[in-house]
Amino acid sequence: MYDLAILWDWIAFSVRWLHVITAMAWIGASFYFIALDLMLKPAAHLPKGAYGEEWEVHGGGFYHTVKYLVAPAEMPEHLTWHKWQSYTTWLSGAALLMIVYWVGGELFLLDPTKAELSLWQGILISGGSLTIGWLAYDFMCKSKLSEQPTLLMLLLFVILVIMSWGYNQIFTGRAALLHLGAFTATIMTANVFFQIMPNQRIVVDDLKNGRTPDAKYGKIAKVRSTHNNYLTLPVVFLMLSNHYPLAFATEYAWIIASLIFLTGVTIRHYFNTMHKTGKGPNWTWAVTVLLMVAIAWLSTVSSMETYEESEARALTPYEQKYASAERFEDAYYAVTGNCSMCHAREPSWEGLHWPPKGVVLETEADVARHAEQIYLQAGRTHAMPPPNAIEMDLEARQLIVAWVQEVRGK
Repeated sequence: MYDLAILWDWIAFSVRWLHVITAMAWIGASFYFIALDLMLKPAAHLPKGAYGEEWEVHGGGFYHTVKYLVAPAEMPEHLTWHKWQSYTTWLSGAALLMIVYWVGGELFLLDPTKAELSLWQGILISGGSLTIGWLAYDFMCKSKLSEQPTLLMLLLFVILVIMSWGYNQIFTGRAALLHLGAFTATIMTANVFFQIMPNQRIVVDDLKNGRTPDAKYGKIAKVRSTHNNYLTLPVVFLMLSNHYPLAFATEYAWIIASLIFLTGVTIRHYFNTMHKTGKGPNWTWAVTVLLMVAIAWLSTVSSMETYEESEARALTPYEQKYASAERFEDAYYAVTGNCSMCHAREPSWEGLHWPPKGVVLETEADVARHAEQIYLQAGRTHAMPPPNAIEMDLEARQLIVAWVQEVRGK
């Protein structure tokens, strides 16, 4: 029975690995092509229809890139499509969201102190909400707002702020920020799938059939690609946020997430301007630093359930399942005796201001809620507690394993 839990954790690890690798490929390609576009320079010798060229050196060789603003005179024999990076990143991210936040929803997705939701209600909100952003954003892009790009981006920012607040009203802080990242990444991948690639296929089809491609299709794809460029850095932050309680375990996590989108704009504006003109506007760094100072200040306000609140509230069905086990009391004392110096609302370990990853192990509800994590981290492996913190004896680890296995055997 316990082997299945270990296998499941390895599956989650493998999917996360794939997700990170493909995200690196997608982000790298996006940054490269935006930079390349901005660095292109016109030249008299360029063929008809060419917009500009760029010379680069890398890996011991020189590269000469020429861009056609609409399309070349005829279809090239070999054409590389940049699409798999985006699709694989989204698909692996969706799979990871299901593994961590749907299968593990009672622990990682639902917060009983915020909203009384069943697991299935949480999953429906989780999955259904991801489409809202794309539908609203796509509608705006196809409306007259497309003629006012600055206003369009401001309205998108308003949508992101509303979603950030909404997610934080019902999900755990960790799940709220991750879902905001997934919400934004869905817009980005949908841009590729529903707009950028179809428009490029129209141009390719025109070339194959001897028609003159319409420039409007390339312009639409370019606009969506530029939007993706400005959303990339905040999405990466939100992907990483689940490792840092200072980002998600605070009353103002939704404001922190909102401000991160502004830092994404200031940072990308600097680099995009630098690629185009050779010099970036230094004021953007001052704004970025001020935003990060505000974020750091907001992170000090905790929204964590207090000890008294945890003791007073009724256990969720998930927590009750583990707390009612015959071996729970022994396991509870093994955990609090070895882990609560760090995993406390106010850690006593010097230098720790927040419990690692926001995991608190003080009350019975705390320990029951994190049973599966405790089982893997301190029972089946010796990952916790760290060997330089405290030496947890084998008997204590065996008590934890026996407790969880008892529950699973019922």
